[in-house]
Amino acid sequence: MEFSQDDFDRLLRFEHARKSAEATYAEDPLDADNLTNWGEALLELSQFQTVAEAKKMINEAISKLEEAMMLNPTANAMWSIGNANTSYAFLTPDLSEAKNYFDKAADYFQQAVDEDSTNELYHKSLEVCAKAPELHMEIHKHSSSQQTVGSESSPSSNAKGSKKKANSDMKYDIFGWIVLAVGIVAWMGIAKSHVPPPPI
Repeated sequence: MEFSQDDFDRLLRFEHARKSAEATYAEDPLDADNLTNWGEALLELSQFQTVAEAKKMINEAISKLEEAMMLNPTANAMWSIGNANTSYAFLTPDLSEAKNYFDKAADYFQQAVDEDSTNELYHKSLEVCAKAPELHMEIHKHSSSQQTVGSESSPSSNAKGSKKKANSDMKYDIFGWIVLAVGIVAWMGIAKSHVPPPPI
């Protein structure tokens, strides 16, 4: 997977946000907004990882967001946990296991809507989450057929490299779908405005 300049800028921005949140946490572990920022930064950074590393980072994001929720249950934190569970579900090939995460996401999106019924993004996320299992099946069907075609067409000496590339491409495709389906683009533009830009 190749990164564009925009991707690289986002990576730097959210790595800075993660480090800043970690430093703030050391001084004040009861700052719920900081914990939310930390969880959201981890969720964004997970998009630049391998599938295994992404899942690990998403779990860490969920942990930070749950900690924030215990201190101050805001609609934004609820919505962010919903996004984290949705992201984890899309990275889980087994639909029955993924469905558990989609169900958790739907619960959190509903809580966010209940908390702030005027936020259109929360409503849209809840609506799209209902269609997520169907989208999940399509993504994984498509990616497994790509891997089959890739393994049939590549010589055995390149099979290991091709499989690694296919896994990387699959992760990129999945995150591409997440961006479209869940509205992370809108999230970046609207709800993320509180994440500080890196210093110049």
